[in-house]
Amino acid sequence: MSELSQKILAGNLRALAQAATCIENRQPEAEDLLRELFQHTGRALILGITGPPGAGKSTLVDRLAHLIRAEGHTAGVIAVDPTSPFSGGAILGDRIRMLSHYEDAGVFIRSMATRGRLGGLAPATMDLALLLDAAGRDVIFVETVGVGQGEVEIARLADVTVVVLVPGMGDDVQTLKAGIMEIASVFVINKSDLPGADKLDDELKAMLSLAHKSNGWTPPIVRTVASEGRGIGEVMSAVRSYRQNGLAGNRKIESWGLRLREMLREKMLERIPGAEIEAAAEAVAARQRDPYSIVHDWIKRV
Repeated sequence: MSELSQKILAGNLRALAQAATCIENRQPEAEDLLRELFQHTGRALILGITGPPGAGKSTLVDRLAHLIRAEGHTAGVIAVDPTSPFSGGAILGDRIRMLSHYEDAGVFIRSMATRGRLGGLAPATMDLALLLDAAGRDVIFVETVGVGQGEVEIARLADVTVVVLVPGMGDDVQTLKAGIMEIASVFVINKSDLPGADKLDDELKAMLSLAHKSNGWTPPIVRTVASEGRGIGEVMSAVRSYRQNGLAGNRKIESWGLRLREMLREKMLERIPGAEIEAAAEAVAARQRDPYSIVHDWIKRV
């Protein structure tokens, strides 16, 4: 693993792709690799892009990646696609829409399947973001499957979260009431040349006037037409403004608190066989045992 980590730090793309596969497949050696690389992380800007399906998230990421490359920076793209019902893999739709970066070694694109996980991200998304960070990528875009009432997990990972909306997709703002307003660092109204953009803008402003952000930040609303490259620079300026205000650093601490809790939960669950949990569930349902004693026994064992 030391040899592989050295190749990754040296910029070897084949080694980077090999490590990404190792991480996504949750192979045992992946954790050792990440442990070695962790000291080289913390430099990249992790930019989360979320929003409803069809909002133009992939097109927006594609345009933002072009902007980053034009500035002389490198980019990583983690595109979390829906899971294939046949293979369990990613549909790869996002990678198809980003073919303009095909020959650019400065843009590393990886599609990941959700594999049935709710929250808009795949189980290994955080680890893959750390891998790209260690590999020296300056900006890492993490695009979720599509936001819904429960898909706010991106807030645990991203330094800055961009929520992308479009006019005319029904009651857009009602969808936001389930926590999306709280996670947004920047709102983007994409396809803003369509009817209804002004109405959506007004609704967002009305809701923002009632919302209270503990950090004092009011998310700016940026209008774009990503397919034509309009408003892309303004989006990146809003992202950098959030970061320059020191708010991204505060979010890192909060995010790591959430991540550590999630990592602890996953590690504890790995120690308890699934069959044992099912057997315990049957015993509790039959009132043969109480759930509190069972959980207490598991904690003592772990």
